[in-house]
Amino acid sequence: MTQMIEMSVTGLTVDPFTNMPIVILKNDNQTIALPIWIGLIEASSIATEFENIELSRPMTHDILKSILKHLNAYITQVEINDLVDNTFFATIKVRAADDDQDFAIDCRPSDAIAMSLRTKAPILVDQKVIEKSRQIESSGSAPEKLEEQKWAEILENLEPEDFGKYKM
Repeated sequence: MTQMIEMSVTGLTVDPFTNMPIVILKNDNQTIALPIWIGLIEASSIATEFENIELSRPMTHDILKSILKHLNAYITQVEINDLVDNTFFATIKVRAADDDQDFAIDCRPSDAIAMSLRTKAPILVDQKVIEKSRQIESSGSAPEKLEEQKWAEILENLEPEDFGKYKM
């Protein structure tokens, strides 16, 4: 079994090449960064919670949080637990408080992150995901490797104040 590393959302940015949103996760001492490319709708859900934006009507993740509350269940943690063919996989760990029953729900990392932000549940990333992500960054031809290494270095060195407000 590999080690799980607790990480948190440090910002949202946009990939300048694809114009796709990227959520940046970093560990507590800011030595490990994990960029995850996500969809526009998912980025909007993450951004509203990350930036404390109040909406007049609940979004899907807000509804799920409310359902869990009414069922007397809560999220214990979310895990980003695999990376296969450039696709990240995640699980939301839920506990039913009435009977202390735990269960796991397979989901996209963007949904897990959105739920984590709303419920203050920790985000855990499997060490193998970080290693696989670095392998992807380091694969390719020499010019591509250099460009990807520069991009990875930029992402790893970003500070929260480097991010502007994500445009919804």
